[in-house]
Amino acid sequence: MNRAARPRTPRRPTRRILLALAIVVLLAAWAIMWRPAIDAQTSVPSFDPATIERGQRLAAVGTCAACHTVDVSRPYAGGRALDTPFGTVYSTNITPDARTGIGQWSEAAFTRALREGVSRDGHLLYPAFPYDHYTQLAQDDIRAMYAYFMTRPALEAPAHDNDMTFPFGFRPLVAFWNILYLKREPWKPDAARSAEWNRGAYLSVALAHCTACHTPRTKLGGTDFSRHLDGGEAEGWYVPALNAHNPSPVFWTQEHLAEYLRTGIAPDHAVAGGPMQATVENLRLADPKDVDAIATYIHSYLAEAPLRETPAGKPGSLPGSLPAPAAADPDLARMQAGYAVYANSCARCHEVGREASSGAALQLQKAVALYDPDPRSLIHIVRDGIAPPDGEPARWMPAFGSILTDEQTGALAAYLRRYGAGQPQWEHIEDAVKKARQP
Repeated sequence: MNRAARPRTPRRPTRRILLALAIVVLLAAWAIMWRPAIDAQTSVPSFDPATIERGQRLAAVGTCAACHTVDVSRPYAGGRALDTPFGTVYSTNITPDARTGIGQWSEAAFTRALREGVSRDGHLLYPAFPYDHYTQLAQDDIRAMYAYFMTRPALEAPAHDNDMTFPFGFRPLVAFWNILYLKREPWKPDAARSAEWNRGAYLSVALAHCTACHTPRTKLGGTDFSRHLDGGEAEGWYVPALNAHNPSPVFWTQEHLAEYLRTGIAPDHAVAGGPMQATVENLRLADPKDVDAIATYIHSYLAEAPLRETPAGKPGSLPGSLPAPAAADPDLARMQAGYAVYANSCARCHEVGREASSGAALQLQKAVALYDPDPRSLIHIVRDGIAPPDGEPARWMPAFGSILTDEQTGALAAYLRRYGAGQPQWEHIEDAVKKARQP
């Protein structure tokens, strides 16, 4: 009697098939990422002074020095570590040094880097360099910036190796990122808006790349365009929203915003700190009309923010000092510890009231960091302080990172949130304090 034939088990893909698929994927990745090298130029072109000066002002709007300068005595020599969720990227030398900088780059190579994120030799640049914004730059502006950088002192500064988390050190992945997030459409003005608004929109989006920090990012690090100016993060700081969700307890006027962008300080608003401080240091060198245009554009979104029901939002409601914790406070011990730090370390400056030349500090009920959705910026300010550029007079705040313990810093943040801002308590303050302490 014949046995019934057993059903055949489907064969699993053989090693050859898997190998073939892997080769196809690698070839596809190579085809997507491959870009030819652009021939090196042997001599630097000449440029007229007006073009160089315009390029300098545009580079200030783009805050190029903020990322490409570590040592102020060696401007644009690169080497600054830029921490990202995917690893550490180091900025490169953009002086006209022929070996380690861009001295051999033609305007075409410079343009391709800004618009496509591709180096002269054809390798892909990591999007820590905001080419996904620069892709909208007008060619005349690119030419002016090229003229400016090519006339800087040539400095020898070899590139620092990036330290990327696996597998993000595999550059072909950047090609796939570009497919998802690199939009190559030129910038288009809004016919329904004024010329100044359109100028500000162009500068903010294409050059100053405000959305790189002030707009949330996806899990893959791309800009979430559906949440324009809805708040983001940079270098471990919370970056506030610049739209209806702006957390500022005091309404921004357009005039105050323009003043803040030029100087880093405006009436009833906190001093620029963290990554924004470097932005202000650059914008003060920009064309004042361009800064005003940026303020016009950004304020059109900030104007959507409602008046806040906060201590700072109520006229005449700011007392000279913050109160001691209420005896019935459910977190009394921590609030008392925070109040003790405030009374001993903060009150002597922050309760005086800040005027134009008083040298005192802003009343903390008006400090936006108390109203942020998380405590990161406040903790950074307390730990690291705010210092002006070397040798320049400006507002400053001492750093308390070496004076206060983690428990004291956390208690101060919790106390200021409740008794300074009158807002619900932040979660995970202790974790934020520990992260801020990490190098």
